Amino acid sequence: MAVLSAWRTARVTPLGELHTPPRMTAALLRLAVQVVLVASLWHGLYAQTGTTAGMTRDQAVTYAVLAVLASRLRELDQYAARDTVIQHMHFGTIVYWYLRPLSPQRYYALRALGEQLYGLAWALTGYVVCLAAGVVEPPGSAAVAAVFALSLLLGQWILYYVMLAIDQLCFFTLRNNAAMLILIFAQNLLSGVYAPLWFFPDWFVTLSGFLPFQATLSVPLSLYVGRIPVSDAAPALLVQAAWVAVLALFTRLVWRLAARRVISQGG
Repeated sequence: MAVLSAWRTARVTPLGELHTPPRMTAALLRLAVQVVLVASLWHGLYAQTGTTAGMTRDQAVTYAVLAVLASRLRELDQYAARDTVIQHMHFGTIVYWYLRPLSPQRYYALRALGEQLYGLAWALTGYVVCLAAGVVEPPGSAAVAAVFALSLLLGQWILYYVMLAIDQLCFFTLRNNAAMLILIFAQNLLSGVYAPLWFFPDWFVTLSGFLPFQATLSVPLSLYVGRIPVSDAAPALLVQAAWVAVLALFTRLVWRLAARRVISQGG
C-alpha cells in the first residue's frame, strides 16, 4: 500500500504532461531549438580560435548542450496544474498538505522524484540523439562516465534541496514572486547553465565556490568534458556530499518552522 501511494504521488506532475500532448510537443520543439541555437552559438564563438579559457570547441559545445539537456530534469509546468507551493499558499490549499496521512515533506519529495525521473527520460533521449548526431562528445572513458553519473546524482540531489528552500520561502513571505525569480536566476547563473563558470572573472568563480549552486551542474559537466580530471574528482564529490548533508538539515529545520505558520489565505 505504501509503495502504491508513493507511486501515485510521484506521477502527479508527469501525468499532467502526458495528458496534454500540445505541451509535450511545445517542450520538444523548445528543447530542439535550444540545442540547435546553443550548438550554433558555441561553434560561432570558436570559429576564429582553437582554445578559449582552457576549453576546446568540442568541449564547449558538449558542455553547453548537456547543460540544456540537464535543465529538462526539473522543468515541468507545475503552474498549469496549480501544483506549486506559491499557488497553494495563495489559494490557501497548502493546509491540505498537513491534513493528509502523507506528510508534506514526503509528498514534496515523492513528487520531485517523479518529476526528475520524467525529466531524466527527456534528457537521456536528447543525449542519445545528440551523441548519435555528433553534437556532443562521448565521455573520455568508463571511469569518466561513472564519476559523471555519480556527480550528476549528487548535483540533482543538491538542486532538489535548493529548489525546496526556494519553495519554503513562500511560508515566510506573502508576495515573493520577485524573490523566487531572482533566486532561480542566481541558481542558473552560478551553476553554469548560461555559460561555463571558467569564462567568468576569478572573483566571480571564487564567490560561487562558497555557494551550493555550482555543485548542481558545473561540477558534473566539468567532469564529463575533462575540465576536472578523474584523479581530482574525489574532492569535488566530497564537497557535493557535504552540501547534500548541510541542505538536508537546513530544509528539515525550515519544514518545522513552516508548519507553525500555515494559514489559509485567498480561495
